[in-house]
Amino acid sequence: MKFLGFLNAVPAPAATVPAEKVDKTYKRLRIQTFLAATLGYALYYVCRLSMGVMKQPIIDAGLLNATQLGIIGACLYWAYAIGKLINGFLADSANIKRFMAFGLIASVAMNFIMGILGVSATEGNMANGTLFICFAVCWAVNGWAQSMGAPPAIISLSRWFPLRIRGTFYGFFSSSHNIGEGLSFVFVSAIVAALGWKWGFFGAALAGILGVLIIVFFLHNSTESKGLPSIETLAGEPQPKPVPASEKRAETRRLQAQVIRNPGVWILALASAFMYMSRYAINEWGIIFLQEARGYSLAEAGAIVGINPIFGVLGTVFSGWLSDAVFKGDRKYPAFVAGILEAIALVLFLFGGPQKWVAILAMVLFGIAIGVLISFLGGLMAIDLVPRQATGAALGIVGMASYAAAGLQNVVTGILLDGHMMEVNGAMVHDYTYVSIFWIGAAVISFLLPILNWRRKQQEIV
Repeated sequence: MKFLGFLNAVPAPAATVPAEKVDKTYKRLRIQTFLAATLGYALYYVCRLSMGVMKQPIIDAGLLNATQLGIIGACLYWAYAIGKLINGFLADSANIKRFMAFGLIASVAMNFIMGILGVSATEGNMANGTLFICFAVCWAVNGWAQSMGAPPAIISLSRWFPLRIRGTFYGFFSSSHNIGEGLSFVFVSAIVAALGWKWGFFGAALAGILGVLIIVFFLHNSTESKGLPSIETLAGEPQPKPVPASEKRAETRRLQAQVIRNPGVWILALASAFMYMSRYAINEWGIIFLQEARGYSLAEAGAIVGINPIFGVLGTVFSGWLSDAVFKGDRKYPAFVAGILEAIALVLFLFGGPQKWVAILAMVLFGIAIGVLISFLGGLMAIDLVPRQATGAALGIVGMASYAAAGLQNVVTGILLDGHMMEVNGAMVHDYTYVSIFWIGAAVISFLLPILNWRRKQQEIV
């Protein structure tokens, strides 16, 4: 297919950089690639989480209920899960600049279309059932588009950074999740509060356009594509087994097949799946929980939940450096401690009472813990187990499990909420008791599973 050929058209090696300029050129292009991957993926997130801010206004408008919103959210995550697996494998041999930019363009388009649909529904020009179906289809397409973001971004780090500092920069990169979440909760919440829920989609689309421009101008495919030596040569690492150019694709597929059979990768995928259940429980339903169960306004709820990704930046940045500098690349102990901290934070948030300072403290702790866990369970611990040439495959497996679980969480949460209502001051509201137990249970399982991997070494493939 011509389209796949366009995405896979890896740029030809540029003219060789003179030896005296190699180090300066490499460092300049490396930092450009790192920043483009980080900021570009952060703006991916704004186009993914915009719906989470709008749930209560949509319910209040009588357009959709919690179960329908849960199903719509699940459509994104299930499409993302399948796409993450397939696109993770494709990205290993793709032009990562084109791959990542195209995904964000498609995501921008879906947010813009949903904004138009929202305008039409608000003006009474569309039946609620039709709106539900259209939103589900668009959000599913958005999920597939979103799956084209993380694999090329993380592969770019693998292609540009030596092993000895990869954890540190992976930690910095993982702050993109938190930056994107923070922008969604604060920026999109402010737009929705000021202009109405449908305008949140337009604001997210505008942020995505900025991300596309950053990726196109500053993300670079590989060191060789810019006329530099291979990353192994630049870093003084052992050279991979030479493979003729005509056989590189087949060799990549062979390595990927071996990764699929690695039980350690699947254990981490399952652990990440449970962690994503609890993570997206807060991202998708935390704002409406604070509105209904605590009586906060949309702006107040968005600001409190927005604290979580801000402190998540500290978690991701500190975790990568700590695991490289202190634990010499061993991620298991900080991941275990972060898992316990996440569970404690959820208990505080859900059962800590109405005091605002409790909710704020819970989001501080939750953000730090999730920042560490996204970095470790969500990718770094898996790619530590596999060869560099199969990074995308490992990420695809972990991503598939993570977002399939996130989608399942959305559906289960919506059903539990609609199935357990209670009367407060003469009005029927959702009872969060059962979903709270569900979310906390998922968090506990997520930090217990990786114990099974504590003695597992990196996979050697010959």
